[in-house]
Amino acid sequence: MPDHDAAPALDVAGVSHSYGTRVALDDVSLRVPRGRFVALLGVNGAGKSTLFNLVTRLFVTRVGEISICGHPVERDARAALARTGVVFQSRALDASLTVAQNFRYQGALHGRAWGAVRPRMEALLDKIGMGDRAGDKVGRLSGGQVRRVEIARALLHSPALLLCDEATVGLDVKSRADIVADVHRLTAQEGVGVLWTTHLIDEIWPQDPVVVLHRGRVLARGPAAEIAGAQGLSEAFLEMTAERGGDAA
Repeated sequence: MPDHDAAPALDVAGVSHSYGTRVALDDVSLRVPRGRFVALLGVNGAGKSTLFNLVTRLFVTRVGEISICGHPVERDARAALARTGVVFQSRALDASLTVAQNFRYQGALHGRAWGAVRPRMEALLDKIGMGDRAGDKVGRLSGGQVRRVEIARALLHSPALLLCDEATVGLDVKSRADIVADVHRLTAQEGVGVLWTTHLIDEIWPQDPVVVLHRGRVLARGPAAEIAGAQGLSEAFLEMTAERGGDAA
């Protein structure tokens, strides 16, 4: 029997996916260890969202295998997805409800009573500096605050894996920087593995493991500082994608 406690939060092995004759992913492999923030970097159309949809089982994996904490997504979806928290690119909170009501609803989806949800919610909101906003309606929060609440809510059931798909889209520079810092801190505090998909290089810290995805293929992997070298991550990224006919600029 596999040792699920020792398995990485996410293991993507040799995954390919096509839309008809168009190849979206070509033999993609990556790992997200528990307690690590891993950035999946690529321009729009690189295949990031396709991979995200395969991991969350919105799409069926036909070539390769995806496992979450040692549970294959296709063969043991319930166990795999129970260990996963997700922040989609589109907003998911109900703006007409309070922050607490959104958490209460999320807890009910996981079969948890409010008595168990409330202390966990309060602890998570405190960690993102919003401990005093539980009674506020979501519609009155700023875009950055809404995103932070969504990230906290995704951690409500203490998942081993947190998936964030372009989680800062539409936000200003300061809000994006604050959210990235929040997620790094939560990664360490919660011991959760994070896969952070982005096309924005300034969201990646030098020590972050990075997987560069372009036109469905992995071009590079390793710590951001190593990939960047002396020229910087932005120049390195533009150079490696341009060599393959990319339009990253």
